[in-house]
Amino acid sequence: MRIHLLSPLLILLVLPACRHTAPQAPQDRPAAVTVAADDNLNAVLWMQASAEYRAAALQTWRAATDRLDDALADPRWDALLPAERGNPAMGLPPAVIVDVDETVLDNSPYQARLVLDGGEYASATWAAWVDERRATPIPGVLAFAQAAQARGVTIVYISNRTEAMQDATLDNLRAVGLPVASDAVFLGKGTVVEGCASADSGDKACRRRLAGRDYRVLFQFGDQLGDFTAVEPNTPDARAALMATHGEWFGERWWMLPNPSYGDWQPAVFDNDWGQSPQQRREAKRRALDPAR
Repeated sequence: MRIHLLSPLLILLVLPACRHTAPQAPQDRPAAVTVAADDNLNAVLWMQASAEYRAAALQTWRAATDRLDDALADPRWDALLPAERGNPAMGLPPAVIVDVDETVLDNSPYQARLVLDGGEYASATWAAWVDERRATPIPGVLAFAQAAQARGVTIVYISNRTEAMQDATLDNLRAVGLPVASDAVFLGKGTVVEGCASADSGDKACRRRLAGRDYRVLFQFGDQLGDFTAVEPNTPDARAALMATHGEWFGERWWMLPNPSYGDWQPAVFDNDWGQSPQQRREAKRRALDPAR
């Protein structure tokens, strides 16, 4: 038997191909970044970065625009519930009631700052944001406002921004092209309504009643149930009951804008107790999840 020996040069060429490559040393890999969980991250990102959010807002304002002429033509059409109307609507000039934040103005930059800074809403930081006058219009609202103006419909802003924020708010609305002259009315938190509840209340029922004294309300727009009617008490059951009773008004006289970032739906699941720690609130929200739904 003849044995063939490999030449020294061939051995040198073969050995590197057979050598096992050692794994990258851990110290050479990028360090993992640990970021604390924030309940609002996905919500704010969706509002700022997704085409889906823009589509949802656009379809709401466009659908409402398509219903304007029907609402104007029917003298009995009114978007205030009977319990919140203290006088007949027939014969009054037409108006629409709109909430401000996340309904006509986009405040997601403020929410983004809270996420990035690891903070929570505070009256001081919110007031500073409002004073910047930098909120942008919600997609679709400008076209609706133009259509309403062309038909002689007044825009009534009912907001839980305080009356002290009125100048900054009107400046911001004006800057983005929304009507704020003689064809607009601003009723902020703190508006005194004679014969009604405390002016400092965030409940908008008194201000809706005030608007109804002067206008036939064609539509209401908001981003949470309290923008349309009082929710008492603010519990999941009461909110579900309201939808069972008045749900058919949505898409007809009431128009809801999407806002997963904040709203009374959130404290409803932790007994409206903001004194709880973020972890306690998070645990209550986890308990409210239904994996079998």
